[in-house]
Amino acid sequence: MARSLTPLALAVLHLLDEQPMHPYEMQQVIKVRYIDHVVKVAHGSLYHTVERLAVSGLIEPVETSRSGRRPERTVYAITDEGRDQAADRLCELIARPAREFPGFKAALAFATTLSPRKMSELLARRCVALEVHLATHTTLIDTLTKQGLPRINLIEVEHVVSQCRAELDYVRALQEDIDGGRLTWTPGVAKRIITAPLTEEQP
Repeated sequence: MARSLTPLALAVLHLLDEQPMHPYEMQQVIKVRYIDHVVKVAHGSLYHTVERLAVSGLIEPVETSRSGRRPERTVYAITDEGRDQAADRLCELIARPAREFPGFKAALAFATTLSPRKMSELLARRCVALEVHLATHTTLIDTLTKQGLPRINLIEVEHVVSQCRAELDYVRALQEDIDGGRLTWTPGVAKRIITAPLTEEQP
């Protein structure tokens, strides 16, 4: 099952490898550690992930308690199988680049639908958003570093900053090429794709 472990499932297993927790506690730790900056945590997805891991035998309930009128809370612990699966998946994610399909790349593929002027305006707006994103995460790193948090606990945020800088540089350069007339096209005309003739693969 290691290949099917989502980043959120990996986060749950990582937290439970530190100590047993109930889902609400996991949710709070994810926020405090800014894990939700690098792992998508949609509404209800954490509880669904915990249930799926429990059914798969990667985590197990160890305690159930109720406080006053609050809902019953189940504390989970990681199993040996869960620990092994998490380690396998972590190694795979680090060692092998995966094909990802972010929306911005798809939008660039269909950019000829827009006019160069409109494209430039949108890229300018994206630059502003990227600058805010970059400043937010750079400040986060500076703040946590000053608080004494070791760098190893910040490398995922460093990666976010690195990607943001690279995208900002590209978007700025793309906008400059459009504004300078070095990149132009006729709106509504699809990209012309030149393909080489297919050849039969040799055994």
